[in-house]
This record gives sequence, C-alpha cells and structure tokens, in this order.
Amino acid sequence: MKWRILAVMLIMASGGQAALRPKTIIYRDRQQAELEGYLVYDDAVAGKRPGVVVIHDWMGPSDFTRQRADGLARMGYIALAADIYGKGVRPKDAKEAATLAGQYKNDRALLRARAQAALDALMAQPETDRARVAAIGFCFGGTAALELARSGAALDGVVSFHGGLDTPNPQDARQIRGKILALHGADDPFVPPDQVAAFEKEMRDAKVDWQLVKYGNAVHAFTIPSAGNDNSKGAAYNAEADRRSLQAMKDFFAEIFK
Repeated sequence: MKWRILAVMLIMASGGQAALRPKTIIYRDRQQAELEGYLVYDDAVAGKRPGVVVIHDWMGPSDFTRQRADGLARMGYIALAADIYGKGVRPKDAKEAATLAGQYKNDRALLRARAQAALDALMAQPETDRARVAAIGFCFGGTAALELARSGAALDGVVSFHGGLDTPNPQDARQIRGKILALHGADDPFVPPDQVAAFEKEMRDAKVDWQLVKYGNAVHAFTIPSAGNDNSKGAAYNAEADRRSLQAMKDFFAEIFK
C-alpha cells in the first residue's frame, strides 16, 4: 500500500512540472518589416491564459529578454519577447545600440507600430486570452511599452522597468486604456528628476491609474546582470531592486488579471 501511494505521488509530481513550449515566430508590422519574436508558454496550463509582450533594451532581443519571457510562462502566462529592430538587426556594441535606439525614440510612430505588431502577434496565438493582455519593457523597452499604451492599444496594463518616461506627445496619455506601473531607479542619471516629474504630471492630467515606484541606491538597468555593479557608470545591476521590482510586477499582474 505504501509503495502504491508513493508511486501515485511520483506520477503526480512529474505530471505537475512546468513544460515550457518555446518557439521562434516570424511576424510583420503594417509595413511588412520582418520581425523575429520568441514565444513561450507552459502547456501544463489548461485553456487560454493572459498574454504579456516583453520588449527588449537597446541591445535588442537577447538571452535576458528570453529568460524573462520564460519566467512569465512559468507563472502561467503566454509571453512574446518582441523584436523592435527587425530580423537580423542586432547592434554589436553600445555605440550601435545608441544609434539604433535613437532612430526609434525620434520616430515614436514607428516605435509604436513595431510594439503593436508584437501585440498583434501575441493576440493571434490560440493560447492567448485576448481579454487579458499586458506589456512590459526594460530600458528602451520600457519606453516602447509606455508608447504602446499611449497609442491606445488594448492593454490591461504596462510595466516599465527602468525605462525612459519622456514622450513628445504627453497629450496621448488620454488614450491609455489600462493601468501603468513605472519601476524606477531613484538615482538613475538617464531618467532625471525633471523627466520623472513630467511623467507624473502627464499621468495626472490624463487621469490614468498609475503607480511610480522608486528604488533607492539603484541606477539605470538595475534588473540587467550584464550591466555590472558600478553605480558611477549610471547603469548597474542591483539585486535588491531587481527582486523588489519583479515582486511589484507579480502583484500588479495579480490585480489587473484577476
């Protein structure tokens, strides 16, 4: 009898393990630019599940964003690590990344269109619950996710991790349909206090349901281990801010996807 009970427990344990189903997908924006995304979900989850678009930092799609997408899949979501730059367009260093990211920051319509293409691709997946969808982004990706919300996209929420908070079109915040969570390094020199203050005013004026969380002793890129640990460079990993911001995202999703 004990052996039978043990056997049943082992079967149940093995059957309950996460079974991630990752795959590369090719999708296109309205101009037919070819984009290469990373889609992942856990097939142990029954039925449709909330979807999350994950937008990369200025270095483009990477192991980091794929790992974040995997983490979301383990939480029960379907995640698409987006490609804003286009298939095969990958900066080789920070100089190239700054130039490439700058092209999109200076053309917010194109940035929004590329982010919308990722959202459309995610919504087209049979596993996605189209009524429960969010977007998150890191650094440049945080800017992109916020611009997607400002475009009026059908999102329940957006989470920006150490993203740029500025926009040339603050009046577009009136088009935001979901809730906003901005997770910010309090000592981030690339997103200075005047930009933060302008973001707060933008959100208030548009009567958005928004939150801004500042992490002490954290600078830009605080969730990205490859950023190193030297705050004097303006961008550095901070394990505590990373952990706290991940928990903040989890709590936010529990609220918007209830």
